Amino acid sequence: MTGLWMDASLPTRLEHLVRLIGSPRFLQKQGLGNEVPFFICPFSPAVAVEMEKLQKQLVNRLSQRGVQVLQINLYDLARDLMVVEGDWDWWLANEVSKTKQELLDELQRILDSETVLVPEISRRMAHAVFDVLFLNGVGEVYPFIRSHNVLNNLQKVAKEKPTVMFFPGEYTHSLEKGASLDLFGRLRDDKYYRAFNIYDCEI
Repeated sequence: MTGLWMDASLPTRLEHLVRLIGSPRFLQKQGLGNEVPFFICPFSPAVAVEMEKLQKQLVNRLSQRGVQVLQINLYDLARDLMVVEGDWDWWLANEVSKTKQELLDELQRILDSETVLVPEISRRMAHAVFDVLFLNGVGEVYPFIRSHNVLNNLQKVAKEKPTVMFFPGEYTHSLEKGASLDLFGRLRDDKYYRAFNIYDCEI
C-alpha cells in the first residue's frame, strides 16, 4: 500500500491527505489502540520543493473544512531559539574556525530535543488553537536534530491531537529490522516504531 502511494502523483496524494486528515476518524484518533497519534508522511527528496507547495495547499484545504493546523518547521524553530538565546551570532562567528564535529557537538547541546526543542514545541501548542500539528524541516536540521529524538520526547506532551511529520525519505517496517526512519532514503535516522505511515491509514 505504501509503495503505491509513494508512486502516486502529488495531486492524488494531496486528495488522500485532505480526506484522511480532515476526517472525524483521524481527528478523534479512532482505531489507534493505545498508540500515540503520530503519523509519518514520507516523500522522495527529489520532490521536496513540490511537497512544500503541497503542504501549503493541504493547510488551505483543511482550513476550508474547519480543520486548523499548527505548523512547526524544525529549522525555523532552531533558528528562533538560537537567536533568542544569543547563540545565532556565536554560530555565525565560529562556523569557519570550528571543525564540523565541534559545531555538531555544540548545536546538539544548544538544541537538545528533551530540554530545549520539545519544551518550546509544547509551549507553542499550549498557546495555539489547532486540530492537528504538522512538523516539517526535518532534512534541513539533520544531523544536529534527529527526527526520532524529537518524536520520542514529543510523545510525552503531544497525546491529545494528531501529529504529522513530513519526512524526506522512507519510513519502513520489517519483521527483521523493525521500523526505521531512513532520511533521504539513504541515512538511517535510527529506529522509531510508534508512528503510523499516513499512507497506510484508512479513512
